[in-house]
Amino acid sequence: MIIKSANYVIGGTKISHFPTDNLPEVLFVGRSNVGKSSFINALCNKTIARTSSNPGKTQVINFFMINDSFYFVDVPGYGYARVSKTKIEEFGKMIENYITNRVNLKAVFLLVDFKVGPTKDDILMYEFLKYYNKKIYIICTKSDKVNMSNKEKTIKNITSKLNIDRSSLIITSSEKKIGLDKCLDLIEELVG
Repeated sequence: MIIKSANYVIGGTKISHFPTDNLPEVLFVGRSNVGKSSFINALCNKTIARTSSNPGKTQVINFFMINDSFYFVDVPGYGYARVSKTKIEEFGKMIENYITNRVNLKAVFLLVDFKVGPTKDDILMYEFLKYYNKKIYIICTKSDKVNMSNKEKTIKNITSKLNIDRSSLIITSSEKKIGLDKCLDLIEELVG
């Protein structure tokens, strides 16, 4: 798939704020600072999602229209300590509401930092998505930060913590443009 157009459409906190055109949606979730915005921008080959050196900038659910035919959906990152407990709870409810009620949701790309491996929050999110029978793809970000000699060990760590096999992982680097074609091909299959 080639992304020819990508534009921010709307951001909101509840279902009534979201698009009503029934187009397919691909959701991107991950902890704060996993590189979600960078990954979305790399897929689109342009800056549509705001990146920041300060984690926790995304505070609403953002919809980006891709090729006038489907949406990328970006939600607030989880696991960021500098956000108040109340805000964390609000984010949690907002994301849960979206995931459990959105019929247009075709798949979830769960982003995991390749170097760090799955955190407790990543594992909880994975289990939550599995419980609701969502189509989940594990996207390992920042692979360029891991030495080749540690790559196999890192893969084993991720697959064992999430109890998945290696074929379930897509190893990427937004900076080096690694794995993006594989993700785009997958998205093309998902959204038809």
